[in-house]
Amino acid sequence: MLLTAGRADEPMFPRSSNKPLQAAGMLRCGLRLDGKLLALAAASHSGEDFHVAGVRQILSSAGLSEADLRCPPDWPLDETERCAMICSGAEPDRVHMNCSGKHAAMLATCVAAGWPTATYTDPGHPLQVRLRATIEDLAGEHVAAVGVDGCGAPLFALSPIGLARAFRALVLAARGTPERAVADAFRADPAWTSGSKRPERALMEAVPGLMLKSGAEGVEAFALADGRAAAFKIDDGNARPRVPVTVALLRELGVENEPGVDAARLAELAVTPVTGGGAVVGEIRATVPAKG
Repeated sequence: MLLTAGRADEPMFPRSSNKPLQAAGMLRCGLRLDGKLLALAAASHSGEDFHVAGVRQILSSAGLSEADLRCPPDWPLDETERCAMICSGAEPDRVHMNCSGKHAAMLATCVAAGWPTATYTDPGHPLQVRLRATIEDLAGEHVAAVGVDGCGAPLFALSPIGLARAFRALVLAARGTPERAVADAFRADPAWTSGSKRPERALMEAVPGLMLKSGAEGVEAFALADGRAAAFKIDDGNARPRVPVTVALLRELGVENEPGVDAARLAELAVTPVTGGGAVVGEIRATVPAKG
């Protein structure tokens, strides 16, 4: 079954939904990470203490430091961590930036491959050339455009169909391959791919075998263990409908009634409250277009 709506075959920038594909490319280039640290390499993390410690571990294992990161300084995404930093008088820094795990892994890949580290974000750098090739391989289509992501790294445009195809390739890859290693790391440690309080973690814990990665501007991509996959982009870039749309698609794929699935948790995630004047005045729900 192929269900499409909108312009599913037109390119868009997947933003951080590209990170698992980039992580697979880094492993292909010789990066040696697994488990939680591999999940962190593909994360948009919340800047919690364990995330920051993991980023520093990736850097130190490659003989590098925070000064080598080229992502911009930022506050943690996690509100508690952000408030604690502000109250302590600290300034935004690179290691707390949500993409620092990816950047640390890119640097470690350069060290493993013998490539220069100072220019690792240049689209013509050997690392970025190979990451683009990996993304094209997994998506089964050519990158339509190259931009600059919010973290300063190259951003490769794909269609939603290509993005879904790439996630499907990750979960169906044979054990022992870089692609399967990324998928398994995601599913084993979802808090390391996002954060302790994030809906991405809640969705992966509610649906056994689900691999999911969100991106800025209303992007989401996921794949189930059997290869069922989906990807979408909210046209106006608003993130509020993202989780309800994801739940609607999972339900359309028949996930809700499968063994081990936490249907009650999915029901909670299916609705995003809308507030006004400090009170809930509405909600966002998603419907899936009828199959024609």
